Amino acid sequence: MQREYPQQPLIGVGAIIIKDRRVVLIKRGKPPLLGEWSIPGGMLELGETLRQGAEREAFEETGFTVRATELLGVFDRIVPDANQRTSYHYVLIDFFCEIISGELCAGHDASDARWFTPQEVAALPLAEDTAAVIQLGFTESK
Repeated sequence: MQREYPQQPLIGVGAIIIKDRRVVLIKRGKPPLLGEWSIPGGMLELGETLRQGAEREAFEETGFTVRATELLGVFDRIVPDANQRTSYHYVLIDFFCEIISGELCAGHDASDARWFTPQEVAALPLAEDTAAVIQLGFTESK
Protein backbone atom coordinates (compact mmCIF):
# COMPACT_ATOMS: atom_id res chain seq x y z
CA MET A 1 0.00 0.00 0.00
CA GLN A 2 1.40 3.34 -1.05
CA ARG A 3 0.97 5.89 1.75
CA GLU A 4 2.91 8.75 0.21
CA TYR A 5 1.29 10.16 -2.93
CA PRO A 6 -1.54 7.60 -2.77
CA GLN A 7 -3.94 6.86 -5.63
CA GLN A 8 -6.93 7.16 -3.28
CA PRO A 9 -7.65 8.22 0.32
CA LEU A 10 -6.52 5.73 2.97
CA ILE A 11 -8.54 4.76 6.05
CA GLY A 12 -6.99 5.46 9.45
CA VAL A 13 -8.42 4.61 12.86
CA GLY A 14 -7.66 6.29 16.17
CA ALA A 15 -8.12 5.53 19.86
CA ILE A 16 -9.05 8.18 22.41
CA ILE A 17 -7.97 6.60 25.72
CA ILE A 18 -8.85 8.61 28.84
CA LYS A 19 -8.41 7.70 32.49
CA ASP A 20 -8.50 9.95 35.56
CA ARG A 21 -9.00 13.05 33.35
CA ARG A 22 -5.81 12.34 31.38
CA VAL A 23 -5.52 11.22 27.74
CA VAL A 24 -2.87 8.98 26.19
CA LEU A 25 -0.94 10.53 23.32
CA ILE A 26 1.91 9.01 21.36
CA LYS A 27 4.84 10.69 19.66
CA ARG A 28 4.87 9.68 15.99
CA GLY A 29 7.93 7.68 14.98
CA LYS A 30 7.22 7.85 11.21
CA PRO A 31 5.84 10.36 8.69
CA PRO A 32 3.44 11.99 8.42
CA LEU A 33 3.70 14.04 11.62
CA LEU A 34 7.08 12.50 12.52
CA GLY A 35 8.04 13.59 16.05
CA GLU A 36 4.66 15.16 16.82
CA TRP A 37 2.24 14.14 19.57
CA SER A 38 -0.91 12.49 18.30
CA ILE A 39 -3.75 10.11 19.05
CA PRO A 40 -2.73 6.43 18.99
CA GLY A 41 -3.81 5.04 15.65
CA GLY A 42 -2.91 3.87 12.20
CA MET A 43 -4.10 2.16 9.06
CA LEU A 44 -7.13 -0.11 8.96
CA GLU A 45 -6.12 -3.59 7.80
CA LEU A 46 -8.01 -5.71 5.31
CA GLY A 47 -10.67 -7.84 7.01
CA GLU A 48 -10.91 -5.91 10.27
CA THR A 49 -13.77 -3.73 11.41
CA LEU A 50 -13.14 -0.09 12.28
CA ARG A 51 -13.36 -0.86 16.01
CA GLN A 52 -11.03 -3.85 15.70
CA GLY A 53 -8.53 -1.64 13.91
CA ALA A 54 -8.66 1.03 16.62
CA GLU A 55 -8.22 -1.63 19.32
CA ARG A 56 -5.25 -3.21 17.50
CA GLU A 57 -3.55 0.12 16.92
CA ALA A 58 -4.07 1.14 20.55
CA PHE A 59 -2.40 -2.07 21.70
CA GLU A 60 0.49 -1.79 19.21
CA GLU A 61 1.27 1.83 20.11
CA THR A 62 0.43 2.01 23.84
CA GLY A 63 0.50 -1.52 25.28
CA PHE A 64 -3.14 -1.20 26.37
CA THR A 65 -5.80 -3.73 25.50
CA VAL A 66 -8.88 -1.57 24.94
CA ARG A 67 -12.50 -1.82 23.88
CA ALA A 68 -13.55 0.72 21.25
CA THR A 69 -16.96 2.07 22.18
CA GLU A 70 -18.40 5.35 20.90
CA LEU A 71 -17.52 6.87 17.54
CA LEU A 72 -16.18 10.35 18.30
CA GLY A 73 -15.47 11.68 14.85
CA VAL A 74 -14.56 11.26 11.19
CA PHE A 75 -11.98 13.65 9.76
CA ASP A 76 -9.99 14.32 6.59
CA ARG A 77 -6.21 14.64 6.86
CA ILE A 78 -4.91 15.94 3.54
CA VAL A 79 -1.24 16.97 3.45
CA PRO A 80 -0.03 18.83 0.35
CA ASP A 81 3.63 19.03 -0.63
CA ALA A 82 5.46 22.22 -1.61
CA ASN A 83 3.96 21.97 -5.12
CA GLN A 84 0.43 21.50 -3.74
CA ARG A 85 0.33 17.84 -4.79
CA THR A 86 -1.38 15.60 -2.23
CA SER A 87 1.44 13.78 -0.47
CA TYR A 88 -0.86 12.14 2.13
CA HIS A 89 -4.64 11.73 2.25
CA TYR A 90 -6.30 9.91 5.15
CA VAL A 91 -9.88 9.56 6.28
CA LEU A 92 -9.50 9.28 10.08
CA ILE A 93 -12.12 7.56 12.22
CA ASP A 94 -11.66 8.03 15.98
CA PHE A 95 -13.25 6.01 18.79
CA PHE A 96 -13.50 6.46 22.54
CA CYS A 97 -11.70 3.44 24.04
CA GLU A 98 -11.94 1.89 27.49
CA ILE A 99 -8.85 0.26 28.99
CA ILE A 100 -9.26 -3.46 29.70
CA SER A 101 -5.67 -4.23 30.70
CA GLY A 102 -2.03 -3.39 30.18
CA GLU A 103 0.62 -0.84 31.12
CA LEU A 104 1.46 2.26 29.10
CA CYS A 105 4.54 1.81 26.91
CA ALA A 106 5.45 3.16 23.47
CA GLY A 107 5.54 0.56 20.75
CA HIS A 108 5.31 -0.07 17.00
CA ASP A 109 5.31 3.31 15.20
CA ALA A 110 5.42 5.37 18.41
CA SER A 111 8.68 6.77 19.79
CA ASP A 112 7.02 7.78 23.11
CA ALA A 113 3.68 7.44 24.89
CA ARG A 114 2.46 9.57 27.81
CA TRP A 115 -0.57 10.70 29.77
CA PHE A 116 -1.63 14.35 29.28
CA THR A 117 -4.04 16.53 31.26
CA PRO A 118 -6.48 18.80 29.38
CA GLN A 119 -4.22 21.78 30.15
CA GLU A 120 -1.15 19.99 28.76
CA VAL A 121 -3.08 19.00 25.62
CA ALA A 122 -4.13 22.63 25.10
CA ALA A 123 -0.45 23.67 25.06
CA LEU A 124 0.49 21.17 22.32
CA PRO A 125 0.63 22.16 18.63
CA LEU A 126 -2.12 19.73 17.55
CA ALA A 127 -4.21 19.80 14.39
CA GLU A 128 -7.57 21.47 15.02
CA ASP A 129 -9.53 18.27 14.41
CA THR A 130 -7.22 16.28 16.71
CA ALA A 131 -7.64 18.78 19.54
CA ALA A 132 -11.42 18.78 19.01
CA VAL A 133 -11.78 15.00 19.16
CA ILE A 134 -9.60 14.82 22.29
CA GLN A 135 -11.81 17.47 23.92
CA LEU A 136 -14.88 15.44 22.92
CA GLY A 137 -13.24 12.41 24.57
CA PHE A 138 -12.75 14.37 27.80
CA THR A 139 -16.45 15.31 27.68
CA GLU A 140 -17.50 11.67 27.08
CA SER A 141 -15.34 10.39 29.97
CA LYS A 142 -17.17 12.43 32.64
